[in-house]
Amino acid sequence: MAAKLTPEEVAFYHENGYVVARGVVTGEKLDALRRETDRIVAEAAGITEHNDVYDLEDSHSPSNPRVRRLKEPYRHFEFFNKLARDPDVLDIVEQLVGPDIRLYGGKMNLKSAGYGAPVEWHQDWAFYPHTNDDVLATGLLLDDCDEMNGPLMVMPGSHKGPTYNHHADGYFCGAMSADDEEAAQNLDYSKAVKLTGNAGDMTIHHVRMVHGSAMNQSNRQRRLLLHEYTAGDAWPLVGLKGEFDQCFYDLLVRGMPNTQPRTVPAPVRLPYPSAKKGGSIYENQKGTEKRFFETYEQARKAG
Repeated sequence: MAAKLTPEEVAFYHENGYVVARGVVTGEKLDALRRETDRIVAEAAGITEHNDVYDLEDSHSPSNPRVRRLKEPYRHFEFFNKLARDPDVLDIVEQLVGPDIRLYGGKMNLKSAGYGAPVEWHQDWAFYPHTNDDVLATGLLLDDCDEMNGPLMVMPGSHKGPTYNHHADGYFCGAMSADDEEAAQNLDYSKAVKLTGNAGDMTIHHVRMVHGSAMNQSNRQRRLLLHEYTAGDAWPLVGLKGEFDQCFYDLLVRGMPNTQPRTVPAPVRLPYPSAKKGGSIYENQKGTEKRFFETYEQARKAG
């Protein structure tokens, strides 16, 4: 059984908006996670465009498959459904959001060696605000992660600040612009913290945390399995992701259902009008006016 967070780590999370839990998934469980991921990624060979399971790199081709994301694997593969409900994970989540826990979403971001796509600075809250902000994302590392292979980066304390503009040209784009004046006044990106760790460690960040990641420029992959969990009394302001019974009952992964949403004051910007480029965050962010991070295609042109 994985160790829970210490009281000091819980306090650190609430103060800074993030924490890294060590050794949450180890041994055969970690090996099985890697095998299942390899199997699913290998099946992308022959696929020519994004679908409900795969989000593809811009440099993908059927003969040279390059997958940048597995979309909501818990909905498509029983292995991942069980992992999203793993007691070792939920014990830690319960320490931070309480005993009633709902699974809101999930994905696996795959930063392949040498070209794994960046994710621009953003706040998850901009995508799915709720009636209260006891909402977080966990990130299980499948691979050792250091400063060179595209670690998740966070801006400590930003979960207590504004919800920044994630629109461009009047449409939601899922990214903060590099020339946003409000962000420039409040954030010093040179102080971003890189969440490094060993395979099996788990990052945790608050839903309002400003975070992002650069392209993987190393010769090692970095795969991160992300799950979004909410307190049972946090209800999405942008609507349910699916049928009511599934969202209300099936995705309540711990505790009891609650029909009395708890509300707290929190700055909200709705993600509307919807992004011109639909699909995953990678497609949404192509609409941003000014990027922070270099892409693989930009690097090739520059070289």
